[in-house]
Amino acid sequence: MSKRKQDKKNDDSDSDSDVSLIDVDFDFFDPNPSVDYHALKRLIGQLFQRDVDLFHTHELTELVLSQPRVGTTIKTDGMESDPYALLTVLNMHKHKDHPSIKALAQYFLDKSSADPAFHATLQRLFSQTESHVGFVLCERLINMPVQVIPPMYRMLMDELKWAINDNEPYTFSHLIFVSRTYHLSEDEEATLSSNQTKPHKTKRSKKALAPTFARPTDDIYSFHPEDEYIRQASIHAVDYAFSTSPTEPRDKESFGLDTRGRMMLVPAEHFPALVGKMSEAYAVG
Repeated sequence: MSKRKQDKKNDDSDSDSDVSLIDVDFDFFDPNPSVDYHALKRLIGQLFQRDVDLFHTHELTELVLSQPRVGTTIKTDGMESDPYALLTVLNMHKHKDHPSIKALAQYFLDKSSADPAFHATLQRLFSQTESHVGFVLCERLINMPVQVIPPMYRMLMDELKWAINDNEPYTFSHLIFVSRTYHLSEDEEATLSSNQTKPHKTKRSKKALAPTFARPTDDIYSFHPEDEYIRQASIHAVDYAFSTSPTEPRDKESFGLDTRGRMMLVPAEHFPALVGKMSEAYAVG
């Protein structure tokens, strides 16, 4: 059985709209070791892009699937279908000797070196044993709406509480979030904007809209809109280039986005308020 169902229903009957919309039911499931392995491995690859081979992807996927009581996937065609989204958290202290977690910890230290304060904080957190750090692993297919994210985080909060009540090691002092960004110059942004067709407004589109954020001064954009709220809740954040060189050098004629990475450190005590803000910003209905 699914954890719960979320209906994503759209009214496309307005005559002044030229956008075709469909109804989709999203089902929320626990990670399923029997059927989810390949899809989750692909999502992890999507998150880390060309650096993914640094993290022993097979072992990392198996680790995610080894804790099915913590974490959520989203599917649209029943429990046996492929998940389109994943959210979970891994205890970096409990699994410190796991090859994937060891590689991730070193990667986080390497990427935070551009920010001495961030780097020093991670060194301190990773070198002590009194408090634990959680690595939040969240990724979804590009066509998944942001509105599915707040329910996943609310479920994660509940699951962490239940796990802690069962004396499982999910008490964290800090949470590390990793996401993607992309670089867009003013010329690229202007070209992209001019190529986009502006749809006619419908009655439904006049309802409460998700917030928009100002153009970043460094030309680095969040890949997922909720990342702006995570960054606001963080005490440290750093954007970075991937360690693995692209197969072909990027130039003005290169096709596709100039994708990069972002790492954010959020005190666990800020997590409930963060989830509340995302729930308010991306409410359904």
